[in-house]
Amino acid sequence: MKVAVVGAGVSGLVAAYLLHREHDITVFEAGTYAGGHVNTVPVEVESGRYEVDTGFIVFNEPNYPNFRRLLRRLGIGEQASDMSFSVSSRDDDFEYGSQSANAIFAKRSHLVRPRFYRMLADKVRFHREARRLLEQLGEGPTLGEFLDSRRYSRTFVDRLIVPQVAAVWSAPEEEARAFPAKYLARFLDNHGLLQVGNHPRWSTVPGGSARYVEAMTSTFRRKVRLQAPIMSIERSEDAVEIRPRHGEAESFDRVIIATHSDQALRMLSDATPRERELLSAFEYQTNEVALHTDLRVLPRRRRAWASWNYQVVDRDTGSSAVTYHMNRLQAITAPEQFCVTLNNLQGIDETKIVKRLSYHHPVFTHRSVSAQDRHESVLGANRTYFCGAYWGYGFHEDGVDSALRVAAHFGASLS
Repeated sequence: MKVAVVGAGVSGLVAAYLLHREHDITVFEAGTYAGGHVNTVPVEVESGRYEVDTGFIVFNEPNYPNFRRLLRRLGIGEQASDMSFSVSSRDDDFEYGSQSANAIFAKRSHLVRPRFYRMLADKVRFHREARRLLEQLGEGPTLGEFLDSRRYSRTFVDRLIVPQVAAVWSAPEEEARAFPAKYLARFLDNHGLLQVGNHPRWSTVPGGSARYVEAMTSTFRRKVRLQAPIMSIERSEDAVEIRPRHGEAESFDRVIIATHSDQALRMLSDATPRERELLSAFEYQTNEVALHTDLRVLPRRRRAWASWNYQVVDRDTGSSAVTYHMNRLQAITAPEQFCVTLNNLQGIDETKIVKRLSYHHPVFTHRSVSAQDRHESVLGANRTYFCGAYWGYGFHEDGVDSALRVAAHFGASLS
């Protein structure tokens, strides 16, 4: 069959990879490169050349089984990573890191601060009470409602749990508070984060995540059309018509739409009521990103430096920034310290910015979580299939999983 794949992020590329030997595929990508959030930037500095990831970075063994199976099939190895977390606020010189006692008490005065110990105690209580959420029926409260009803301390809320959720999902604090609490509890439980110790070990792709995209697309690279945005997709009983912005309309037997859900809905000129209902359930957050070497975005005390660093920019407005310390995450041994910061970029020294980028991340609500349960209902109807990380938690494994669900309809798999 002639199959069009619209979108060359992880979901579209995995679907194309699994189908290209048995079907005549064509991949349409609006951007200038294939990979989506797999975006490795080569950086030339005085000490040498380094491949720095800026979007997808880390994965672990228990929660990324299909992605790791894909890596093994491609002959790509894994490299151990560090997944520590820090929170800092310049307003009141509050900061700590998670990686050791020395980091937790990076600010030594916290050793004698009752509110700091209350924050740590609330973390243990939250892990215990979050497990109970998993046993409840129905959609349950938002994270903010749950925290308020259980009377957690402001320090725990503002300096620990909300920053963690905001950092993991690249969301502003207000959206983190609106996150479905039960959905969060399930995620934390699945990742072993509601227990003390025995946390999963995290890894990166050595040499940058783009290596696996290059390996995966090596056998169908000529079938990938870059800078080929799609204006419309129209289905009929016997064909799918794809109309790119540049060029004539083309006819296919099937179409796999592997873009964000809002983009998919805009392309469909004949969306069904069910497609509109499900695809419109997902919202997106735009995150402005900078790869740079300005260390002022990291905690003031070096012992608090972590892989993920959450900085409270303005306590009154809830303004914040998240910085990934790439030397720690990718085990980069260089005198330069490479950072990837999301949002509130105005404080970064322009002379130290290597590259600016923009990513869009799904925002999860009770409505979107409910829509996820109905993914199968829009697979195959009208010769159309939808895949993307938004059908899960929004992470790389979710993108792979959704592609595998689509591939199964064509009789293909990773095995």
